[in-house]
Amino acid sequence: MNSIRNYKSSMAYRRFGKSDKQLSVITLGGMRYLHGWEQPHEEIPADTLEQCITCVELALRHGINHIETAKGYGKSERCYGIVLNKELGIPRDRYHLMTKGAPETAEDTRRLVDEQLTALQTDYFDFYGWHGINNQERLQTALATNGPVEALLRLKEEGVIGSVGFSSHGPLEINIKAVTSGLFDFANLHYYYFFQRNYPVVQEAYKRDMGVFIISPNDKGGRLFEAPETLRKTTAPLTPIQWNARFCLKTPMVQTLSFGMTEPSHFQEMQGMFEQGIDWSPRDESILEKLDAIGRRDPSARYNPYTIEDSVSGINIPELLRFWNMWKYYDMERWCEYRYNMFEEKGHWFPGAYATDENVDKIPDEQIPPDLPLKDMLREFHRRFYKEKES
Repeated sequence: MNSIRNYKSSMAYRRFGKSDKQLSVITLGGMRYLHGWEQPHEEIPADTLEQCITCVELALRHGINHIETAKGYGKSERCYGIVLNKELGIPRDRYHLMTKGAPETAEDTRRLVDEQLTALQTDYFDFYGWHGINNQERLQTALATNGPVEALLRLKEEGVIGSVGFSSHGPLEINIKAVTSGLFDFANLHYYYFFQRNYPVVQEAYKRDMGVFIISPNDKGGRLFEAPETLRKTTAPLTPIQWNARFCLKTPMVQTLSFGMTEPSHFQEMQGMFEQGIDWSPRDESILEKLDAIGRRDPSARYNPYTIEDSVSGINIPELLRFWNMWKYYDMERWCEYRYNMFEEKGHWFPGAYATDENVDKIPDEQIPPDLPLKDMLREFHRRFYKEKES
């Protein structure tokens, strides 16, 4: 076990694809620290610093050996640089470090990576991901000849970066193109119980010996930290967060996932998912069957929502039908309000128009199954969850 950094018997580890690094199956992410998005990003408030210190100490104590951040996470890189090196003095060979960025040219790539090395107070990154291959335009930008990914690969040859990968909030087709490009060592993807669309991407990555890191299974996976009673009863005795993490890891094609840990109770909950080992169990399978049975009560569940996607209304129909199911059958109202109101605000990170009457009327009737009241469903969902934006 000496080859595994920060090894603890209470943690599980998996080989992260062709990097050959053994990563803890839980990663310490850096997106959600206090004041993390406030300007100026160079100033780290005392409570932000203290929170980060606590989380790093607890993560290392529990056997986590992978820390993930990004240029786009506000204060995160600078905060980790201070905590890991000045506040705690953690030896660099005790953990693996991943960061991300979205430079658009080779020149931008060199400059940005130098800035990130300085912020994180290190001379190399174990993993570097091009951040946000979310649509065809960004895919082309990333993979352009003499472009940013080629520059990252040159930095890999120079030893500044260990492995080059990408992250994506985009559709399956874009993710497949990125994986099959042959340029990447790992992929950061959304995949969890309430969003299984990317499973074919996970399979394609595994065929190519790419590492697979699951993004935000607790927040984007359904805001499971505020799960409704319906969900908590169904996953008991596990919490929804614990069971969903086990679901993500039930395939060895997934090696690690972020757990959204920002306070001590989150580490306690994490530890609870390991009480009977990490292998998928009959108890886990029984919970899966119960959850599946709930979802099948939805008459619209018999349709593949991606076959009725249209390009006229601008509405993200597959996502709204997924939200409808989560609302009506799993009682996930807070999730639906939170996620629906991100449309039209997050650009390529979460594309889609609101289901206003005007937009709904644009959906061609011939694209809708005859026994699916899609337009009525969309209008009802919009009336229930849309929140007027402050001017």
